[in-house]
Amino acid sequence: MTPTDAAHLKTLEDRLLWLSHWMIHHANHIRPKEDGIKVGGHQASSASMVSIMTALYFSALKPADRVAVKPHASPIFHAMQYLMGNQTLDKMKNFRGFGGVQSYPSRTKDVDDVDYSTGSVGLGVAITAFGSIVQDYISAKSWGNDLTLGRNVALVGDAELDEGNVYEALQEGWKNDLRNCWWIIDYNRQSLDGVVREGLFERIEKIFEAFGWNVIRVKYGALQRAAFLEAGGEALRAWIDACPNQQYSALTYQGGAVWRKRLMDDLGDQGAVTALIEKRSDDDLAALMENLGGNCVSTMADVFASVTDDRPTCFLAYTIKGWGTPIAGHKDNHGGLMTKNQMADWQKRMGVPDGEEWDKFATVADTAGLQNFLDKTPFFAEGLRRYSDDVLPVPAIALSSDREISTQMAFGKILDDLSKGDSDLAERIVTMSPDVTGTTNLGPWVNRRKLFARKAQADAFIEHRIPSTAKWEFTPDGQHIELGIAEMNLFLLLGAAGLSHSLFGKRLIPIGTLYDPFVVRGLDALNYACYQDARFMVVGTPSGVTLAPEGGAHQSIGTPLIGMSQDGLAAFEPAFADELATIMEWAFGYLQRDGAGDPDERTWLRDETGGSVYLRLSTNPVEQPGKRPDEDWRQGAIDGAYWLRKPGPNCEVVIAYQGAIAPEAIRAAGAIAEHRRDIGVLAVTSADRLNAGWTAAQRARAHGQFEAMSHVERLMQTLPRHCKLVTVIDGHPATLSWLGSVHGHQTIPLGVEHFGQTGTINDLYRHFGIEADSIIGKINGLTPGRSMAVSRNEPQ
Repeated sequence: MTPTDAAHLKTLEDRLLWLSHWMIHHANHIRPKEDGIKVGGHQASSASMVSIMTALYFSALKPADRVAVKPHASPIFHAMQYLMGNQTLDKMKNFRGFGGVQSYPSRTKDVDDVDYSTGSVGLGVAITAFGSIVQDYISAKSWGNDLTLGRNVALVGDAELDEGNVYEALQEGWKNDLRNCWWIIDYNRQSLDGVVREGLFERIEKIFEAFGWNVIRVKYGALQRAAFLEAGGEALRAWIDACPNQQYSALTYQGGAVWRKRLMDDLGDQGAVTALIEKRSDDDLAALMENLGGNCVSTMADVFASVTDDRPTCFLAYTIKGWGTPIAGHKDNHGGLMTKNQMADWQKRMGVPDGEEWDKFATVADTAGLQNFLDKTPFFAEGLRRYSDDVLPVPAIALSSDREISTQMAFGKILDDLSKGDSDLAERIVTMSPDVTGTTNLGPWVNRRKLFARKAQADAFIEHRIPSTAKWEFTPDGQHIELGIAEMNLFLLLGAAGLSHSLFGKRLIPIGTLYDPFVVRGLDALNYACYQDARFMVVGTPSGVTLAPEGGAHQSIGTPLIGMSQDGLAAFEPAFADELATIMEWAFGYLQRDGAGDPDERTWLRDETGGSVYLRLSTNPVEQPGKRPDEDWRQGAIDGAYWLRKPGPNCEVVIAYQGAIAPEAIRAAGAIAEHRRDIGVLAVTSADRLNAGWTAAQRARAHGQFEAMSHVERLMQTLPRHCKLVTVIDGHPATLSWLGSVHGHQTIPLGVEHFGQTGTINDLYRHFGIEADSIIGKINGLTPGRSMAVSRNEPQ
């Protein structure tokens, strides 16, 4: 690095430190407040990262690199993008306000060049490892071998290493031969509530090394390294190494005079050491002691430049939280803010004239030289790095099912049929599963399309000619990524693969399978993937108490409600194989959409926006409906519901069901048809889409679009007011209980509200009151004097 470039980096460091802190100060102390509540903004956590980020972005990174920024360093990131012309002044002034710069970097809500959203600590760290794996997956394929490989970089707060998902990702990275991944740890030794324990990172460092990472400690800045070469320097270095974290933080906050006294008290009059200390003013001594490696931009630039291989690397960068500001080192500074007086004094020290606080080049003497340096910075040379890829045509998906088949088996058959073809879509499908590939019916697909590894690996069972249904052949051409038992990793990998079209310019169709009850084990990462607008299909199977012999731990209850509440995820629970085939054909197109967010006035759903898809499937074989007399059900299955049995004009009861409980609802309807008039059976395939369309239509009417009517409102508009609804699902009854509110019908919701137990499916259906006789019993209770029953063996 030339002296001129080093000088420009130092200037940028000062500019970013000022702009980020002024943005936070403006939001909290200058911008008018409507509610008087603190806006916040993490000045201290930004300050500790400013040198690292300056060196990284303006010296080390290339356009192909991707970065996940520590959530609390968001102000530094946005100040940087503002300098580069990628962020607007209006949004900077509206930091943490409606429509302004987001609290934490967001791919979908910020206008600047965010690679990975961050905010839920730990997840932004781990996704970079999976981004690197996805990059390797793409580059190993014939259609992706022109990809320029970059590094996936995480800027990590040291307290984020408390998150367990970080270590799950380390293990998965080792298994998948991780490379081109950097984690840069802001080791300021302070968290939200205190100071990091002594010696903790020595143990964490061993974990990184055990998984094959290169660990580089960046402890001393240029000033400190120069001082160590002076007479008495080794004694000073030994004192720094021995000083506890809390003491170092407290001394930093108190400043140069206190530093001087403490050093003299501890080291005594040792001639050379005393001379080293005495030759420096209080300000110079404070600058020396606070010149840790992570707060020295030239040191960080040199360290980054020294790494030329693709081995995963962890940089442990020692920093001062709040470095360069009046609140540096104070243990309460995590969410603390400089006061108006502190900011005024600091502004004078920084040399920023009044009225020029937002000026990009305030205090810069050589503006032309700095602008020329910025223009030539490699990382920003290509402009915004949001890519796209062509939409893949979706082949027709049809399924000639057996007389009885479960939706899980149908899913396996659909993928197997795709695996036999040569469509572009099939070529871009990548499946993944946390050690349940075979039991979620991915086996046939994997046997044909193989497993992915950067280097081919033989299957010993094939070599020894031992019969096995699983042909586990690992190859660079493979299209399945096998994961360990960690659902967080599954959703992080789905998230990274679901952004491949934008991050790498190569579209993937990621499909992940897991046991439905364990969706909740990865829920934070699922929400994180959806927040980034990643596009994927997740299949939860088996589900509900139909997984009867496994007991309550393996039986899901609340996942239908998760599907309804999760933004960015369209949730379906089909009962029949033909429904599933129709939904999957639609879903492969839905995953690729990136259109306007305006609602479709037919359904009031924002389908052109696209999103991810969740399928809740079952292992319970269900008798199929055979060839349907009309095709209206197809669109209804996509929209969320259709009439399996249309109600008559004097309908007294409608049974609405979702999923594998369908035979019980159908059997109950058949038994009461002679006693109840014009009974209807509503086949719900997606309570999520029905509810979303209904609430959207209500909002539209509230805004004057009085003709707005959702799909579920049209389906139920002819039902008489005296008609009763009985809803039933192998899941929480609240999933469907809202249906009565659509047009004000009395509703009896049936479902599962408590942990299950082992037994047969019939045992558990009876126990929870969701089998045909229980449905009938509830209907009998609607009008005393009428009763009917059905035998499970009685043909209907």
